[in-house]
Amino acid sequence: MENNNLQITKSEKYNIQLRNFENDLITFLEQHNLPSNNIFVDVSERVNVFKNLEDVISKIDTREIQQSLYLSKFIAGVASGLFDAALNYLWDETILQIRKRVVQYDIEYFYDNAVSGEKRKRVQGENDLPKIDDYDLIKGAKEIGLISELGFKHLEYINYMRNWASAAHPNQNELTGLQLISWLETCVKEVISLPLSQLTIRIKQLLGGIKNTTISDQDAQEISVFFTNLTQEQSNNLVAGFFGIYTKNDTESQTRQNINKLLPEIWNKVDEDTKNTFGIKYGNFVANNYQQEKKLSREFLQLVNAESYIPDDLRIVEIETAIDNLLSAHRGFNNFYNEPTFAKQLSRIVGDPPKVSKGINKKYVLSLVDVFLTNGNGVSSAAQPIYEELLSKLDSHQANIAVLSFNDTGIFSKLQFSLCKKKFKEMLEIVRPSITTPAIKDLVSQIESYKGTLENLKNDKSIKNAVDSLKVLLK
Repeated sequence: MENNNLQITKSEKYNIQLRNFENDLITFLEQHNLPSNNIFVDVSERVNVFKNLEDVISKIDTREIQQSLYLSKFIAGVASGLFDAALNYLWDETILQIRKRVVQYDIEYFYDNAVSGEKRKRVQGENDLPKIDDYDLIKGAKEIGLISELGFKHLEYINYMRNWASAAHPNQNELTGLQLISWLETCVKEVISLPLSQLTIRIKQLLGGIKNTTISDQDAQEISVFFTNLTQEQSNNLVAGFFGIYTKNDTESQTRQNINKLLPEIWNKVDEDTKNTFGIKYGNFVANNYQQEKKLSREFLQLVNAESYIPDDLRIVEIETAIDNLLSAHRGFNNFYNEPTFAKQLSRIVGDPPKVSKGINKKYVLSLVDVFLTNGNGVSSAAQPIYEELLSKLDSHQANIAVLSFNDTGIFSKLQFSLCKKKFKEMLEIVRPSITTPAIKDLVSQIESYKGTLENLKNDKSIKNAVDSLKVLLK
């Protein structure tokens, strides 16, 4: 009973202090003939944040919180009743913390997994991290194990709200205190105070060992046992890291010898799509006349007899560049203005009828679905007809990839937004005529009659069982 009274007293104190603070601000605004109505969130909403604030920030390490400048600004924004500004500061703190984790982990490994195509050559070291947009930063952090898949989904939602309901854009959206404290708790739990998993730590140690020690044949055999514990995604990402290390001009000879011993031990755990990306990267080096990287990337493929993944048609490089440009425009602030130009460029490069090499098939389809689903806020009216036309011209295999795209982390995360859910169902209708496999047709019907929300589709038991039996169709 005593504790309850204390809590009530604290809440009343917050209420009085915040109301006095607001009154002083309003008086100042009115004295200078500035608008004072509908500026501040109601005091009761601010109290909801402060009542829960101590429990949330107590989860942050003392040394870390002493450097969390944006969290101080977040609290100042809350106290002022400027929730849109507070959300902006919360996101700034989250991005800053993810960048810190990337730097402390292995920044080149991050770049090798988060950045593709020609852009990878333009980012080196800590100073280039701000060049990575927020979406690619959180997705790349997820891929190398710095945040979880669920954490990625939550952060993408907060990013969405930050972009469309915060001070980052003029708006009239109302944010509540419980929403703000919930988002703060997510950022603390999923980023700021999240410990690295043992597997992630082991991968970090392995990358350090490859660069700084000599790995014997016996060491390689022992490390190969560790490889059996990796998930498909972790195996893909680790080998992508090997490729990045191997093909850097300043990599030591001993480091390449270490990779020579380890690569054959993990290659069979890498999926076909990832193997194809190495062939495409080789093609990028050829197209851009990077002679040393071309030589080293071919050596890398020769280590595992994988030169067959080198594409015959170097046009694949142009398609990948066009896809990367389109995705970059789609995820930027001015996407409605910028997207149509890059959508037209992609359409022109793939041709009519579209010709897309097998090595880039999956990336092409998933990217097309991604942009068609929109950013969750609105439709790029000039680009949408182009996406519809390209989707309608998918072949049977590509249509299968589109239907199963909800299993991709990026697509799955977008399905938490109502507009994206609507567009996903539209996409199914567009690609339906291209589907020839009865089992895929049955899955489409199952999705259309699904009673839950589409954001839970990936984890539904009956849907998962159906997808597991269909994975062979994507090879």
